[in-house]
Amino acid sequence: MTVVTEKSNLHSRNLHRSRYDFKLLIEKCPELKSFVFINEFGNQTIDFSNPQAVKILNKALLTTYYDIQNWDIPKNYLCPPIPGRADYIHYIADLLAESNNGNIPMGIEIEGLDIGTGANCIYPIIGNSVYDWSFVCTDIDEISLENCTKIIEANPKLMDAISLQQQIESRYIFKNIITPEDHFAFTICNPPFHKSAEEAAKGSLRKVSNLKGQKQTKAVLNFGGQNNELWCEGGELAFITQMIFESARYPLQCLWFTTLVSKQSHLKSLFKTLNKVNAAQIRTIDMAQGQKTSRILAWSFLTENQQQNWEFETKQIVF
Repeated sequence: MTVVTEKSNLHSRNLHRSRYDFKLLIEKCPELKSFVFINEFGNQTIDFSNPQAVKILNKALLTTYYDIQNWDIPKNYLCPPIPGRADYIHYIADLLAESNNGNIPMGIEIEGLDIGTGANCIYPIIGNSVYDWSFVCTDIDEISLENCTKIIEANPKLMDAISLQQQIESRYIFKNIITPEDHFAFTICNPPFHKSAEEAAKGSLRKVSNLKGQKQTKAVLNFGGQNNELWCEGGELAFITQMIFESARYPLQCLWFTTLVSKQSHLKSLFKTLNKVNAAQIRTIDMAQGQKTSRILAWSFLTENQQQNWEFETKQIVF
């Protein structure tokens, strides 16, 4: 008999706190069956170092829990773990509730901006499924956006909820994207982590070695990832620093700017940058991301009193 254990480090509203129900997942997505086996502890599982197995598990989770059909991604594109991505969405909901008398704002009027949505479109899918939010999704990679289009077209309920926009200048994040008419409840981002392709390859090697329990000599990207998804010049710190400086140009057009920060050591520098641009509020939210701890960095140029005047239905602050 399989003992169902709860992943208490995940958000209380996360649908994936319990051990994966492979019987249900296979029922909803039969192609998962060939990747499932019994481990040494007598539990059903998959080989998380196998990129195809991880992709099909994601497909099964999205079908089972979020009613998403025919989800797929191109070979070697980032295939993110669903539970961790869902956590980010739920913590965003908590953050928005603080500006809405403790109630999570729901509905298509609540619009988020997903920076670097990738080919997987995960954050918008979960955010729309759970909270009925709408999203503007950006990426510099044309193939990623083309694949997101396929996902949206295969799921008509997403047609009015998700719009796609290519960032035509890779050195910018919000420029060319946020227009004077835009008012976002939040931004969301999983920034490139590494400083170079070599560093990204070494990181993947460590990850697979940990998953397999033995040292590996050849990197296999179990969660995939193109260059622009995994690394950029200066790495995570440079990317988020740029994001902060750019966000200051749109102080009244977003309730909360947020991003994942993988390295805690980066926070000190990022706090200094936020103080330089006169952020009115700064928050860090610890969260679990697979085998490691990550965190959300959130900031706003609106005071708490100003945020209470944010009208979610009209997507703007009323003075």
